[in-house]
Amino acid sequence: MTANYSGPMAYSAADGRQQLLDTLADVTDELGLALAALGEAYELLDDHAAGVLEEELFRPVQLAYGRSTRAHGQFAARHGREARTFEARSAGLPSLGAKGFIESATEAVREADGTLATLQDSLLPVEVGDEQLRAELADLRELMAHLPQQARELVRMLGR
Repeated sequence: MTANYSGPMAYSAADGRQQLLDTLADVTDELGLALAALGEAYELLDDHAAGVLEEELFRPVQLAYGRSTRAHGQFAARHGREARTFEARSAGLPSLGAKGFIESATEAVREADGTLATLQDSLLPVEVGDEQLRAELADLRELMAHLPQQARELVRMLGR
């Protein structure tokens, strides 16, 4: 009877870990899109605005992207799963303009944060994850928390 019980649990835990990895990959993809959009916006701005964008938005998103990529790879390695390779993303056409790129980046960050919130609310990280992953997910959310407000402030500054 014990063998029957552990079999389904092992499958369900493995399935849950794969779901965690897939969700973290979605978050990483969204952050990669935000990073690409901010890079495009940077190229279209004057030196002052570009400096603000780099400090207030690009660096935190770059840090979040790096941490998300690392968390994905480390969790996969700890649980014998295959880590995904993340490719550079296209941010869209230059006709979006700096404001459009910043808004696209903001939406991607919101999407990533929403996905993480849903994942945390699901308790899947508690059930099949590990303490390190849970801490990394919380870190990612903290890194992203202030980004939409900072993006709004930068877009307002551009409108002047």
